[in-house]
Amino acid sequence: MSQPTSVDAPYSMRRRLVLAFGVLLVVFLGLAGYALDRAYQRSIAAAVAERLQLQVYALLGVAEPDGNKFFLPDLEEARFTQIDSGLYGFIFDRNGRELWRSPSALSLSLDHALMLSSKMQPGQTNYGQTSAGEQGTLAWASYRTYWEALGQYFYFVVMESTAPTDSQIEEFESTLYMWFGALTVLLSIAQYYFLRWGLQPLQQLALDVSAIESGKQDQLQQHYPSELVPVTENLNLLIKSERERQNHFRTMLGNLAHSLKTPLAVLSTALQEAKSDGEFTDEHRKDMSDQLQRMDQIVSYQLKRAVKTNQAVLARPVALAPVITKLVGALQKVYRDKATKVLFEMAAEVQFYGDESDLMELCGNVLDNAFKYGHTLVQVKASQKGKALLLEVNDDGNGIAESDRHYVLQRGARADTVKSGQGIGLAVVTEIVSAYGGELRIERSEWGGASIKLRLG
Repeated sequence: MSQPTSVDAPYSMRRRLVLAFGVLLVVFLGLAGYALDRAYQRSIAAAVAERLQLQVYALLGVAEPDGNKFFLPDLEEARFTQIDSGLYGFIFDRNGRELWRSPSALSLSLDHALMLSSKMQPGQTNYGQTSAGEQGTLAWASYRTYWEALGQYFYFVVMESTAPTDSQIEEFESTLYMWFGALTVLLSIAQYYFLRWGLQPLQQLALDVSAIESGKQDQLQQHYPSELVPVTENLNLLIKSERERQNHFRTMLGNLAHSLKTPLAVLSTALQEAKSDGEFTDEHRKDMSDQLQRMDQIVSYQLKRAVKTNQAVLARPVALAPVITKLVGALQKVYRDKATKVLFEMAAEVQFYGDESDLMELCGNVLDNAFKYGHTLVQVKASQKGKALLLEVNDDGNGIAESDRHYVLQRGARADTVKSGQGIGLAVVTEIVSAYGGELRIERSEWGGASIKLRLG
């Protein structure tokens, strides 16, 4: 299966978050800017309407009828008297006939029909905008009033150019967009660094995992935010479980290699004897067949132990004497040059309550050490106490110093580095004894060698 290319690779979490928050930021600031712009335009429009209303009231305050016309002698707003000043005043009768216009509007021509609605109530003001050619767009306010002295309705209209307010709005929008643009850039930069800081624990987690893969550390550090603690704890448990499993299989492989050592030695001895005799005798064939069968049993036994998490203790009784006799016979062939004498002190009815393969493994390792480190004598003593088996193996070797007795029970530990070995035998014995809830003690034998005392059950 081909590796995904960079085109197919998914976005990183940081890129996803930066993109998502960037879009959100642009949309939010855009909407905020639009809302502020609209609010400002409405406030300007309200200010213009209020200003026009005040100008209408100012015209009403000084207006004096003069026959069919109106006379406004005292205009406070000077722009009414300046031509094309941008502020214009009109008075119309109910039929739309112009009765007065301010001097500022002398050159102004416009369609005033929309401003003079007959539906307006007296005292009502209408607002709007209209185009006035060269004068541009004008905002207007039309006020309808009833003049009792004249007994008819009149319209007072004030108009003002929108150019100043348009310029004001444009300036505001320019400033608004400039500040919002700068704010967008600053917030985007801040967002990037905040996201980088917020995702730092994930980056640290990735670095710790890489460090574990490279062997620089054993487990994940515990300095993570609370949201990541369950993940790191589970990862640590997984790592621990995997390492225990690897150690377990490594141990089983070591045990298998150690257990096969004696049968292989017997096979080697048989082959050498047959070579020296010039032929394979029935005894040679029997020895080789027995050891091959023993090797098959050892492999099956170690494979069975490799897939177990806990040692199962069976209650089926196994006679001890045949197992000891078989092991001693094999070891005497392996160590035939030493001519080791074996003394037995055990009744035929002594039994072991458990797995026969466990008994073979345990006794094989203890007896092998006795033959290896003893000089010429090995003693095997066994007795029964209820279902508990009491087994003692003594030799006349140099013994094990009291300071080394705990040390030699550890896997790979050896007190004697002269003779060949891996330091596994007694560690395997300790594991089996512990599985059966037993006890192992190392003492000095009456001949000065090692005395291995076992209680099983």
